[in-house]
Amino acid sequence: MPEKTVVPDETAVRVALWRAMHMRVDEPPHVIEDEIGLRLADPGEDWNLRPDMAGDGMSGFRAGVVARARLIEDLVAEQCGQGVSQYVILGAGLDTFAQRRPEFAGRLRVFEIDQPGTQEWKRRRLAELGHGVPEWLRLVPVDFEAGESWWDSLVENGFDPARPAVLACAGVTMYLTKEAVTDTLRQAARAASGSTLAMTFILTTAFDEPEDPAAHEAAGRPKPGPRIRFRSCFTPEEMLDLAREAGFRDVRYVSTEEVTERYFTGRTDGFRPAAGEPFLIAGT
Repeated sequence: MPEKTVVPDETAVRVALWRAMHMRVDEPPHVIEDEIGLRLADPGEDWNLRPDMAGDGMSGFRAGVVARARLIEDLVAEQCGQGVSQYVILGAGLDTFAQRRPEFAGRLRVFEIDQPGTQEWKRRRLAELGHGVPEWLRLVPVDFEAGESWWDSLVENGFDPARPAVLACAGVTMYLTKEAVTDTLRQAARAASGSTLAMTFILTTAFDEPEDPAAHEAAGRPKPGPRIRFRSCFTPEEMLDLAREAGFRDVRYVSTEEVTERYFTGRTDGFRPAAGEPFLIAGT
């Protein structure tokens, strides 16, 4: 019987290619610089001509992807400066923080959690590209579909639940049911006092068309994205309430507009995130 070919998650590849596309087609200053994900994915020639790369409306999604990566890494740097030494990436995909910034990441213990197939493929590609997996980087395979607890797997792989951590979950919740999002929050809230979770989610209004599209665009507001079938979406109040009920003490909503102001102010090329994927920032 032929051996099954292990391939990475399609969404993870798309996100990695968007980060690389940002370097190639968007004007500097670049929000984040990352082409290692492109080398990992190895998509072949003309990858940049794919409809999900060069199609109409893709720049807003690309901007959202690079902005959320930058915000999370800024948060990690801030918390690391305050003595936090553990960083957990839920649904890590082709995240390249450890490879792009080894001098920084090496001061932390970094845990990447994802499906076993994606982790197996990534471990192989890192070896092929000469990066390898350093001792301070732990790839934690979790079969979410089989009901495995990512928290238990995290601890089994060397995570210290008595020490604070930064936990990031970006571009994941929309593919989960509300019950699964609630469970993820409950597990994350088990982190030690002083821990911080950064989680993106899709707003219920993410795809609403503005009443006056011309005025909306003239005001420099992000455009709504194309309608995509996701499994969950939330109002800001719902997400904040879920975090509080899960056990987080300090919860904050960071809107797309706030992210846009932070990282895209002064741009003249119209490059800005599509509306509708804000952040929950929650502390234990």
